[in-house]
Amino acid sequence: MRTPLQGGLPPIDAVVGAVVQIACDESGFSGTNLLHSASPVITHAGVDLAVDEAVELITALRAGFRFSPHEFKSGQFLRGPGAARAREWFLGALRGRASVHLVDKEFFLVTRIVDLLLAEPSYAAGTRLTRDHRPAALALYRAGRAAGGDWDVFLAAFVDLVRTKRRHPDRRTVQRFFEARDALVRRGLGTPADAVLDGLDPAHVWAVVTRLDNDDRSIPPPLEPMLPALAETVLSWSGGQRQVLVIHDEQSALTADRLTRLRQALADHGGPPAAGADRASALPAGVSPLAGLVMVDSRDDPRVQVADLLAGVARRSPGIIDDAALQPLLSPTSLHAPEG
Repeated sequence: MRTPLQGGLPPIDAVVGAVVQIACDESGFSGTNLLHSASPVITHAGVDLAVDEAVELITALRAGFRFSPHEFKSGQFLRGPGAARAREWFLGALRGRASVHLVDKEFFLVTRIVDLLLAEPSYAAGTRLTRDHRPAALALYRAGRAAGGDWDVFLAAFVDLVRTKRRHPDRRTVQRFFEARDALVRRGLGTPADAVLDGLDPAHVWAVVTRLDNDDRSIPPPLEPMLPALAETVLSWSGGQRQVLVIHDEQSALTADRLTRLRQALADHGGPPAAGADRASALPAGVSPLAGLVMVDSRDDPRVQVADLLAGVARRSPGIIDDAALQPLLSPTSLHAPEG
């Protein structure tokens, strides 16, 4: 017997203008285990397919491969006979009908340090809506990775700092975080990175930690990359012109409370229409591009099965950023550190 689906956000009653349904799934989700996961990235895929189109695509793939009668998995797919040819065909068939948002988990942690501890925490954090914070995070990430063990200790201290399962705020975690910060400062990471580290203020950090431990839900879960990934998927498919109804495989991180706050954040801070778009058809001010999110069991929805397969194929692709077949599907606002 299947357990009832949890989470989601019912569509709002008064939908404004055009609405598109995007089926989504992720690959590489490891909860708060961001530093010690076997997968260093998480991928969130969205597909703009009707049910019959998804069925047709799956049927075409099954014609030459032996898969489960109920659901595809990328591990099977990539190990099967003729996998390279099937992969190329699959990605080509989805061009223009799908997108993949990539999140590097370590870089995500660095953006969280900046978004939570140097700025006012918000549900827009970690997305294109807070891109003005990205240069500071990028400078710290690039310099820190060259610092070896001190960098690893610093990131681990941050993870411990913002875990929300403690009974009371613990000043020892704040002290360990600043000791790790000071060790990095002594290495002399360079002016941009040192400026970020010097900007960390013990009083502000303690205030944020206290809010987290008091279950202040206006702060997004600090170790949860799924919410900014979902936000970027919605912003990409909306283009500032239409609302997006997300059909999503069950995901524990996407609770109704978090989604409600995310929907409001996107309404408050949603970007302008995409370049070249007709501004006359833009969403009215204050209207969220996220119309709602419906949880489904992927076994029951072939569109989500396609999204799941795409997310898994992308995550398992070596050199994901430079993969020629995958490149047209990658979101340009993926959360990773560009080379250089």
